[in-house]
Amino acid sequence: MPEIRFQIAWPDGSEEICYSPSLIVQEYFTENADYDLADFVERSRTSLTIASDRVLAKYGRPCGLALGQLQTIELKAAQYQQLSAQSKVKVIRFLN
Repeated sequence: MPEIRFQIAWPDGSEEICYSPSLIVQEYFTENADYDLADFVERSRTSLTIASDRVLAKYGRPCGLALGQLQTIELKAAQYQQLSAQSKVKVIRFLN
């Protein structure tokens, strides 16, 4: 199963490399695009859940790394949500 990483910039400008065990994230995000914080979290939730489900179908167990990445995104996003509902997350690029 092809995995991918994607680089993001949080509302404060800090950057992070995120992991997905599937290329499905490329269907939910565009490089060099900004997303409202809530939209970014929802797209992450959908794409990383699909990615984990694909691992489950292939290997008989969900992908702990994908679910852990989702948890990290949700927790960090909650911090920014408290600061401003107008916060944006930028998807900088995909890394193979």
